[in-house]
Amino acid sequence: MTDQAQQTVWGEIEGTTITFPMEVERFDAATFTFTVPADAARALLPGSSFEVLEADGTAQFVVALCDYHENPWGDYLEINLGFLVRAVDAPEGETGSFVYRMPVDQAFTCRAGNEVMGFPKTVEDLSVTHDDGRVTFAMHADGDLVLALSFPDAPAAGTPERVETESYSYLDGRPYSTRLSMDLGTGFIDGADVTVEVGSGPVADELRTLGLPKAPDFGAWGRDLSATFELGRPLA
Repeated sequence: MTDQAQQTVWGEIEGTTITFPMEVERFDAATFTFTVPADAARALLPGSSFEVLEADGTAQFVVALCDYHENPWGDYLEINLGFLVRAVDAPEGETGSFVYRMPVDQAFTCRAGNEVMGFPKTVEDLSVTHDDGRVTFAMHADGDLVLALSFPDAPAAGTPERVETESYSYLDGRPYSTRLSMDLGTGFIDGADVTVEVGSGPVADELRTLGLPKAPDFGAWGRDLSATFELGRPLA
């Protein structure tokens, strides 16, 4: 835990003081990567300050499914849909992720994410179930399925790996970067064991332009992970 004396107070939202670094003590998460057409990825990336990382006409689409148990912004579910990108004119090798949709199931974290980090959070109908050795994250709208991913509850193969990355966004219309370090689960998931369902609605239509539903290239799952979010900064 970061020493309280070293923390920076951002401000207050709904009576809750927002401080950084923000320590997420415990969450479960699955991360999946998909190879998708670069043109389709570019069409979903907002603004002009970031560009998708492209190789032979393809880009990397990342889906992160999070079940937060101990988080200063609440205990909530979250689905991240984004791409590996670089900021325009950034030095070679300076890359990160841009989440173009971030559905959550609680209002406070939605408002805080929007106002503090510029993350495109919206409040949606999300669920997670654990049944017969499988985990399923799902999103519905008006009772209809939008997206569901089901995968084996893979046991950890070792100590979670701590990784550092940049999460990009637009805050008040300006390109913004939030540095974070987080645990990556070590439960390997074979893409052939993942069931991806794409239903109806605008989000589902966007996913179909990327070629989903299909099996991911890679999957990892972890329980009782932790993460640290630093105070973000505007990009030049």
